[in-house]
Amino acid sequence: MIRFASLGSGSKGNATVVATADTAVMIDCGFSLREATRRLATLGLEPSQLDAILVTHEHTDHSAGVGKLARRYDIPVYLTHGTLSSGRLDACPQLHCFNCGDRFTIGCFDIEPVAVPHDAREPCQYRLGHRGSSLGILTDLGSVTDHVVERFRGCDALLLEFNHDLAMLWRGNYPPALKRRVAGDWGHLNNAQAATLLQQLGWESLRHLVVGHISEKNNSRAHAAAALATVYGALDSRVVFAEQGSGFDWLVLD
Repeated sequence: MIRFASLGSGSKGNATVVATADTAVMIDCGFSLREATRRLATLGLEPSQLDAILVTHEHTDHSAGVGKLARRYDIPVYLTHGTLSSGRLDACPQLHCFNCGDRFTIGCFDIEPVAVPHDAREPCQYRLGHRGSSLGILTDLGSVTDHVVERFRGCDALLLEFNHDLAMLWRGNYPPALKRRVAGDWGHLNNAQAATLLQQLGWESLRHLVVGHISEKNNSRAHAAAALATVYGALDSRVVFAEQGSGFDWLVLD
């Protein structure tokens, strides 16, 4: 059985926990040590129970708390060579570097890091497998590549970025350069892009879809749901929205 939950999802901090009876890993930690510990407690976990932290890239909302959490509890950290070269995560006690596409195992998880287009040194996202079930974590990419579609097709559960509504972004108060960055091929997925990607991945097979990394300024749950409804029709219990303040509670793949 795989279960997964989030400590929070958005530009103010991201962290996802994936666990079985034997292994628990955290993907990213964009929260302070105190806040990460508090949020883990709401899921019934302590930091000492984590077997590893997997880092997607060096941006602060994904990496700010990784070093302190890893040092305090001597947790191994896995990241790409490029992410390490950013200089933001080099004080961790146990560092394991890999190239995107190199598969590896942590406990009972088979883990595949997948290269994505994002404005970081060597960003990746992750597909985790256990006993025939698979979970995809797919945020922080500005465009959809054939490689992304190929590597995330067939997941049983998916946490997918619906970052912004394009019209809201262009009307909003971000500086022009930041608007271009967010909307660009190396930025973040907008609602329409995410909905199209779902169709390419074969959304019918998903047992859980988590809508994540929703911008608080340039998107809304209603806008994301409207885009998602073009794929799903009426939304049902398979669809969960990740919140910045509370993430989402445990979902189970059995």
